[in-house]
Amino acid sequence: MILAITSGEPAGVGPELCAALVQRDWPARLVVIGDRQLIAERVHAVAPDVPVLDYAPGAAPTPGSLEVLHVPLAVPAVAGRLDAANGRYVLDVLDRAIAGCKSGEFAGMVTAPVHKGIICEAGVPFSGHTEYLAEATATPLVVMMLVGGGLRVALATTHLPLKDVPAAITRPLLTDTLRILHADLSQRFSLPAPRILVAGLNPHAGEGGHMGTEEIEVITPVLDALRAEGMKLIGPLPADTLFVPHTLQQGDAVLAMYHDQGLPVLKHASFGGGVNVTLGLPIVRTSVDHGTALDLAGTGRADPGSLFAAIELAIAMAGGRP
Repeated sequence: MILAITSGEPAGVGPELCAALVQRDWPARLVVIGDRQLIAERVHAVAPDVPVLDYAPGAAPTPGSLEVLHVPLAVPAVAGRLDAANGRYVLDVLDRAIAGCKSGEFAGMVTAPVHKGIICEAGVPFSGHTEYLAEATATPLVVMMLVGGGLRVALATTHLPLKDVPAAITRPLLTDTLRILHADLSQRFSLPAPRILVAGLNPHAGEGGHMGTEEIEVITPVLDALRAEGMKLIGPLPADTLFVPHTLQQGDAVLAMYHDQGLPVLKHASFGGGVNVTLGLPIVRTSVDHGTALDLAGTGRADPGSLFAAIELAIAMAGGRP
């Protein structure tokens, strides 16, 4: 099994986090995608003895080395200093990993963080990995889920302004989202009958219509219809009490209605060791749960815990272990 590791924003911590990969014996072959010279410089700054070698598909990997599939930078990168000239490079790295996953060269991909703003400044509209991967694989709908701290939290909507969330939560969207979540929990996470806790949109899950009607008009009808198909769905539940231990014990995953409803809780429980997973894709994709950490880039102090967790989960999702 070969996994592609995209090195992310060249000014961020992604390239040097790759140096930590040699600290473990992985049950898969890991190939870092990015500019060879950049990665070698960052790796040798924190681990001078680690050999950085070109990826050779037909050759056996050298133990203790880091394999790199070269994608050239547009301009030299400086740690901690963003440069829009390299915005397209970041997407070239992603494109190579996606192509390898689609062709079967790679069993999955693990992504280091990118900087959305600098890619947009390069003239490429970019709202995030999740949306980009959906378009690149012609997937009509994908679902973002974060895993960590004993939690699995998926999102009905992702990178939307809060004012746009209620209109975005429609019966078709919720139906498709829950079907994707249920299918991937069953197939990728070995949960044949997953129990899903579903949050309401409004405070107190609408308080019987006194604090909003989305629960009555949209969420509950969808849950009732899918329960009739055999899904185990609990909700809609007030988000402020959904994440208490007693309630969490009743489910295998949570579906939150919007980004900042579910993710603050998960990141509090697991920051530094959480994993971002894209569900619904024809390929396996996991990612770190943190950003580019420009202030840490080049210092050698970046924590590889989330990258390690993302690789472990990608291996498991790809069938590399029970």
